Amino acid sequence: MQRRQGRRLKLGGGRSRNLEIIPSLVWLAVYICITLGVLMSTLMYPDMLSSILRHLPSSAAAGRRPAVHFAISELGKRSRISQRLRAWERGDQVRLARPHLSTTTKKSDADVHRLRNVLAEKLWRAPPDQGFVPCVDPSPSYAAPGKSRGYLMVAANGGLNQMRAGICDMVAVARILNATLVIPELDKTSFWQDSSNFSDIFDVDHFIKSVQGDVPIIKKLPEFLHEETKIITEFRSWSDVKYYEEDIASLWSRYKIIKAAKSDSRLANSNLPPDIQKLRCRVHYDALRFAPHVEAFGKKLVERMRSNGPFIAVHLRYEKDMLAFSGCTYGLNRSEALELTTIRKNTPHWRIKKIKAAHQRSRGFCPLTPTEVAIFLKALGYPASTHIYIAAGEIYGGQERMAGFLSHFPNLMSKETIASTEELAPFSQHSSQMAALDYIVSVQSDVFVPSFSGNMAHAVEGHRRFQGHLKTITPDRRALVPLFDKLNTGELQEGPELEELITEMHQNQQGAPRQRNGPIQGTKGREQLRTEESFYTNPNPECICMQSGTNVNPISKTIDDS
Repeated sequence: MQRRQGRRLKLGGGRSRNLEIIPSLVWLAVYICITLGVLMSTLMYPDMLSSILRHLPSSAAAGRRPAVHFAISELGKRSRISQRLRAWERGDQVRLARPHLSTTTKKSDADVHRLRNVLAEKLWRAPPDQGFVPCVDPSPSYAAPGKSRGYLMVAANGGLNQMRAGICDMVAVARILNATLVIPELDKTSFWQDSSNFSDIFDVDHFIKSVQGDVPIIKKLPEFLHEETKIITEFRSWSDVKYYEEDIASLWSRYKIIKAAKSDSRLANSNLPPDIQKLRCRVHYDALRFAPHVEAFGKKLVERMRSNGPFIAVHLRYEKDMLAFSGCTYGLNRSEALELTTIRKNTPHWRIKKIKAAHQRSRGFCPLTPTEVAIFLKALGYPASTHIYIAAGEIYGGQERMAGFLSHFPNLMSKETIASTEELAPFSQHSSQMAALDYIVSVQSDVFVPSFSGNMAHAVEGHRRFQGHLKTITPDRRALVPLFDKLNTGELQEGPELEELITEMHQNQQGAPRQRNGPIQGTKGREQLRTEESFYTNPNPECICMQSGTNVNPISKTIDDS
């Protein structure tokens, strides 16, 4: 009897222990099912598992949540991850895994070589054009110019690219006014003190021939009109067609000659007739070709750069005039800051005299320093062996200021280093012609990076968009400043963390197709017109259209890649 009872007790204890094991078995089964589910899901999304596993260690180590829960949440995000993967395959993202970040797995030489090729291809590849192409042909209703009502003279102002944009606008204004355009006079009194005439920089015969179906153009005013009374007026900036058709056209009743005292920003960026916008593009990207000697030597510089392989053109706007104008004295000594402040105070047409340099920089209104540009390029993954063309005038501070750039990228070149003194002699005393050479090389480079959003940067970016959305990486200066400040204080070091931050920050700023940005929210009146993105930075949608038959979703205004 006791033996049976003892046996029952033993059996009862076994059942108790079995019951205790059952919950563990259930959790094990759940874990196995979840794991199998994750593995099976990756059959359709093979890259997802690696994405999940890449996050597991850091999450588990940080004690944020169990690995199984993390995997479940990742599966719940499958749609979003798939979208990112497809975007990455299209080239919309440039977030790259670099060889030095993976140290646990030893790769063969062939694997390393293949990985380097993949990384290099992504560094230099232009963003997908999504089927968008130039479209500048006039509409069927666009007629030949009518009988001229008078002569439009123009005093172009500013540097090379400011004058180029202004000349294009004046061709459009001549069309609106039904006027004969006299070849514009170029600015000889600005900071650059360039004595060049129109024909010294531009191919005047090509210019006249190219727009003869749009606007009649003559090289100079006829002698019999030299004594004719003319009105010199400053056209209102950011104006629409109505302003010219009503306010300015009314002057024809009293004058045969109207002279525009300035040419910059005289037309609005948007809300103009499509044919006027297309005319501006035809002039900017075709008719206003550089003079033959400038064009030929510019192409020679491109060929010399290409002989070294792909290259980056950096518009390093770290020049005395820009630093003085913007009030950016970060990194300069006391005497340099005083010199720039004096220049700003003594330049009458620069209205703002007192500028808080630190505030200006924190808002992203200062050019990146040469060292900051180098850190930026390195963080994006460009190796030290990269050949870089510096498109700029004289860098403020000279070689001492460029030392930081050279320490990161020793293969720095410029027109002065890849051309002889004798070759540059015809251009060296003419700043606009020297700027034209930089413009040609920048437009044709594999990658273009502007350190500041001035006229040159705007014009080159727009030209590269028009030529097929060539790769243009525009640094987000406002977002970069805090990172550079942390580098200076030692809170952050150059390396994987900084590379991840900067690469992620600029993954959608590669020059991909998008519509032109409108005015800044909250602005009113004429300030709205002033804050719109420049037409010559992005002539989309008027001059860049989707090719017929292309099965691509229309580009969105909300995508901001520049």
